[in-house]
Amino acid sequence: MPDRYREIYDAFRWEVPARFNMAHACCRRHADDSGRIALYWEDEAGASAVLSYRQLLRQANRLSNALAALGVARGDRVGIVLAQRPETAIAHMACYQMGAVAMPLSVLFGPEALEYRLRDSGASVVLVEPASLENLARVRERLPELRHVIAIAGARDGGTQAWDALLARAADSFTPCDTLARDPAVLIYTSGTTGPPKGALMPQQVILGNLPGYIHSHDGFPQPGDLFWSPADWAWTGGLMDALLPTLYHGHPLVGFSGRFDPDRAFHLMEKYAVRNAFLFPTALKMMMKAVPQPAQRFRLDLRSLMSGGESVGETVFEWTRRALGVIVNEIFGQTEMNYLTGNSHTLWPAKPGSIGRPYPGHRVAVIDEAGRELPAGEIGEIAALDDGDPVFFLEYWKQPEATRNKYTGRWCRTGDLARRDEDGDFWYQGRADDVFKSAGYRIGPAEIENCLLKHPAVANAAVVPSPDAERGALVKAFVVLTPGHAGSVELAAELQAHVRGRLAHYEYPRLIEFIEALPMTTTGKVQRRVLRLREAERVKQG
Repeated sequence: MPDRYREIYDAFRWEVPARFNMAHACCRRHADDSGRIALYWEDEAGASAVLSYRQLLRQANRLSNALAALGVARGDRVGIVLAQRPETAIAHMACYQMGAVAMPLSVLFGPEALEYRLRDSGASVVLVEPASLENLARVRERLPELRHVIAIAGARDGGTQAWDALLARAADSFTPCDTLARDPAVLIYTSGTTGPPKGALMPQQVILGNLPGYIHSHDGFPQPGDLFWSPADWAWTGGLMDALLPTLYHGHPLVGFSGRFDPDRAFHLMEKYAVRNAFLFPTALKMMMKAVPQPAQRFRLDLRSLMSGGESVGETVFEWTRRALGVIVNEIFGQTEMNYLTGNSHTLWPAKPGSIGRPYPGHRVAVIDEAGRELPAGEIGEIAALDDGDPVFFLEYWKQPEATRNKYTGRWCRTGDLARRDEDGDFWYQGRADDVFKSAGYRIGPAEIENCLLKHPAVANAAVVPSPDAERGALVKAFVVLTPGHAGSVELAAELQAHVRGRLAHYEYPRLIEFIEALPMTTTGKVQRRVLRLREAERVKQG
């Protein structure tokens, strides 16, 4: 296969109009075709629905009129505590076209997490699932700026309004606002791994910045018959900007599922809807690989493209997707503040197992040192992107100008993630800057050790952290989740140590192994190594 990367990258030019609105781009312009499907949806209880682009627009118009009647104005923040469901897509379109700021929040948030984000943002309205009503009720009196709560399954008490009743009274036509491309549209709170969560304010044009990565990570999306699915929560950048919005932008259908992720159900969904394009987190792929090693024996799949990101995919999962799913996974890298920066597109340039690829067209990405100088190939530094008119960038951290300034060194926007670049221009992820540690003077990145452990048949997942040690500074410790049918033992721990020692450098093998039922995870599917580091430090402290 010829490597066409340089040709494609050099030919790319941004075309960002001065005025732009995501609701028009992702819905209104597709609504003339009454038969064009936007969403197939079901939940784990058996409910289902099909939503056309025309129906999506009419419902969004009704919600925009209803919100306006409640006093929501341009720039106001609207909380969206909804899972993957039709109302979520409707809410986003409604907010964008009226110039309000959509603020997606996970249905997994407890009362304190909801309170912090709703109070910090000053949200005046929140749309909420029945399951989250109780958590919201516990903190509502501490949210003086929150005037209206809209429950999608109907009013529960005098302080909650019913979605159906509100929309039934509203007109299904709406004159959208004339928005600038850089007007605020979305407020997404980061996961807060290094302090309290920060709200990243995104512009209307941000969808345009995500398109090169989406198109190339799905090998030339869209193509006839393409249909998209991802379990990624639409409350997060991965679900919103890597799944929902770019699929709608192209006028194609996607599948939404509301419920707990289950490997077997994932395969059933892909078979039932003839899913052609999928975004699956490495954690999900690992679960699917361990639960159904040979899916072709049970399911008829028609996957054309597969993207993954958020954690390192690793060689083991890469080879399994190629062999068992019949697709080469395109690994990508990005973060909330500037998403879809680098990645692979194996039909156009080689996808190297374990690499997070090359900068997608339109993005200038480099590995830099602390002073902001670009580092040569082979050296480890921080991944950074150049803010030079690229529409993928966030506008600011909400009400935190100092944090916004600290995100930058000159025009380089820093990610906090480490990588090295090889001679071909491919980036190799080394972990979060605060995940890398030293043991006996050696620099240790967890990803390579975790991927090595995963190659052992007894390992379902693993996380590597430092264990404080007076002599070495830190010992390499692995928390290991076992596959069904295996039990933790001294013998198995020794076997895993030998497994790593025989494949990696001598200083990388885990001197300590702890078997654990489940790893602490963020709601976006990332391992919370910080939680494990603190737990290990406390264990050592207590002796």
